[in-house]
Amino acid sequence: MPQISRFFGIVIAMYHDDHQPPHFHARYAGNDIQVGIADGRVNGKFPPRAKALVLEWWSMHREELEANWLLVSDGKEPNWIEPLE
Repeated sequence: MPQISRFFGIVIAMYHDDHQPPHFHARYAGNDIQVGIADGRVNGKFPPRAKALVLEWWSMHREELEANWLLVSDGKEPNWIEPLE
């Protein structure tokens, strides 16, 4: 699972050949969520503050996430995306 960003203990990743719709995974403190790239829909449970940070990051990087989805769908390595600071 290629990591594409990391901030405040949250790891953001995408799987090669993952299922539709386009999404990314976020892991934090033993929790894992999937976030839809198009709409920010969250599947899974996450601490509220960590979820808010992930969604803030998502809103800033949607175009980069879409480009990375295309890369991993083609079996290529995704690009690193700047973390929240």
